[in-house]
Amino acid sequence: MKAETPVAAAVALAWGASVAVAGYGVVRAVQFFLYPDPNPTTLVWSAHAGFFWRCWTCGYGGALAAIIAFVAARRNVPAAARSLVVAVAVAAVVLSAQVAVFP
Repeated sequence: MKAETPVAAAVALAWGASVAVAGYGVVRAVQFFLYPDPNPTTLVWSAHAGFFWRCWTCGYGGALAAIIAFVAARRNVPAAARSLVVAVAVAAVVLSAQVAVFP
């Protein structure tokens, strides 16, 4: 095992988390327009919890992104870490915009 492997795994995990967060913002914004949620005051019970489905779906996408990022990070850890700064900033902007515009 190379010395960079744990660092590459940590960078890949951070990439997966940032992709999952940005993905949640995008999925929620799309669902806001295509599938509006029913009014919670008139809804007594539902078998579908949209928040949990969105979380699981975006977590799955983040895990796939982490696997891909691990392969890329093993080749060039410094470049993967430098580009992570931009990914975290983009994820923060996407999620902030989703929260502010599409609650």
